[in-house]
Amino acid sequence: MASTPIHDLKQDDPPLLSKRDSNPSNLYPPYTLSVPVDHFHNESKYEPHSSDSFDLRYWFDATYYKSGGPVFVLESGEDTGIDRLPYLQKGILHQLAQATNGIGVVLEHRYYGTSFPTPDLSTKNLRFLTTEQALADTAYFAQNVVFKGLENHKLTASDTPWIAYGGSYAGAFVAFLRTQYPDVFFGAISSSGVTEAIYDFWNYYSPVAQYAPSECISTTQKLTNVVDNILINKASNTTLVTELKSAFGLEELTYNNDFANVLSAGVGGWQGKNWDPDVNDPSFGEYCGNISSDQTLYDVPSGLLYEVEDLIYSSGYGNQPYLVNRMLNYIGWINTTHVTPCFEGGESADQCFSTHNQTFYSQDDIRQTWRSWPYQYCTQWGFFQTGSGVPQGKLPLISRTIDLDFQQIICQDAFGIKTPPSVNIINAYGGYNIKYSRLAFIDGQADPWRGATPHADGAPARSSSTDQPFELITGAVHHWDENGLFDNETENGLPPQAVLQTQLDEAAFVSAWLQEWH
Repeated sequence: MASTPIHDLKQDDPPLLSKRDSNPSNLYPPYTLSVPVDHFHNESKYEPHSSDSFDLRYWFDATYYKSGGPVFVLESGEDTGIDRLPYLQKGILHQLAQATNGIGVVLEHRYYGTSFPTPDLSTKNLRFLTTEQALADTAYFAQNVVFKGLENHKLTASDTPWIAYGGSYAGAFVAFLRTQYPDVFFGAISSSGVTEAIYDFWNYYSPVAQYAPSECISTTQKLTNVVDNILINKASNTTLVTELKSAFGLEELTYNNDFANVLSAGVGGWQGKNWDPDVNDPSFGEYCGNISSDQTLYDVPSGLLYEVEDLIYSSGYGNQPYLVNRMLNYIGWINTTHVTPCFEGGESADQCFSTHNQTFYSQDDIRQTWRSWPYQYCTQWGFFQTGSGVPQGKLPLISRTIDLDFQQIICQDAFGIKTPPSVNIINAYGGYNIKYSRLAFIDGQADPWRGATPHADGAPARSSSTDQPFELITGAVHHWDENGLFDNETENGLPPQAVLQTQLDEAAFVSAWLQEWH
């Protein structure tokens, strides 16, 4: 969905593991390093300042280490570090360590997982949650960590080449790490790194429109327009609005923008596509298969056919009757995947799908870990994915009722923030133009986040070199180079050639970088 319902914010799901994997949490014990809560005592925005320290969690694997080898640190970003351990087990971190006789490290970001600097998550105590402070954590870690069992080796950044890797937010993070701490981090690989912070990121859905099946996109646009023609253009016709919501079984959902948000779930699944079937989220393909079919795929309750025909006609699409069966399939898919599971769980529509609940948002004890990333995007990063921002004359893939006000409900109700995020603070690191020696950018051609990376359409053109690699993976979505397979799993064309070649390129240019160190 474009915005996360409160019901989903409450979830604390375990990491997804393939049935063929050993749980990496059992393979890599966690360690901690005490780091300062406040690295910047000269900056007023962190007042009152703190002289305390907190435990920053990390994991490492020295299986392939030989004296003189590098340290690779994978920045966990806006998630618990446990979810990144598969990359240490068999992903890019494992591959690079194996190729260079290095050590692989997964480092947790402050305010995620168990790495909390404060006793609660009140807005006052979240003042230390900035990218600037987290970058300083990572530099401090590289300069001070001692790995258990390797105490006799000089492995801090002054004596050993440290190379950072990250994907998405963490991809931007490691790019900033290279430019802000060039004497600490010898190199960095930014995968799907969103280096350009954007307030209204309506363009998130543009790669979806470009690379997803055209019939699915066309139908989504038209059915979204059906919804908007009723919710926006005929909002005063409460009977028609109720008929629309009732068709989806959501007539009791109080707010119309919450209703429209539920309907965005299908197209929102694009980001979860992955080349590995055990990592891939199949929901987008299933959604497209449903709404692109001209045959009804679900039992149609008595009266629903006539309701949908009326909705299609009332919204101005009476001359396109094929949309009736496609909307029936849309309704069937939403009911099967969202509405029915909600009601069978004994909850109401508002309990499952609402984003409006000041009582919930006011909770700020240490268990409310959902607060961390919203605080970051409400204060500095933005990336609100709206339908309202799509230029007029162009049909959006999600409802125009999903606007900035809707997306920022959490900012105001959880943190009292009523102003736009200060994206200029992030973009001062370089935005689309960021570049540096031994800083690589790896992006996916079909990634919905590509518009916030240096590979965005309209970003300055640049060439790729060993010193500054700049690669776009054909057909890839979100940081597809990060995950990997065990040697005995590389069959049936997996990984795809484009991903495999990129991973080989990464090992090659990192090896070339290391020659400069030696």
